[in-house]
Amino acid sequence: MKKVLFLALAAVSFSFASCDSKTENAQEAQAEQVEDAGEAKADAMEDAGNEAGADSVENATEAKADAMENSADAQDAK
Repeated sequence: MKKVLFLALAAVSFSFASCDSKTENAQEAQAEQVEDAGEAKADAMEDAGNEAGADSVENATEAKADAMENSADAQDAK
């Protein structure tokens, strides 16, 4: 029973520690949209037989989305 209570307390602690501002959540949602759009474009390119181009697009959009999320995290930390 103690173990279950401890795990529940730890989960609650993490949820409070990871609260984000509305601005950060909006920026992260925008980054998610960029990543989703890039994946869709990469999938279309892959279906058309352009495997190398698809990989390039996917890597570029993931990097852009990661940069957007890191920027959102940095803004919230200030």
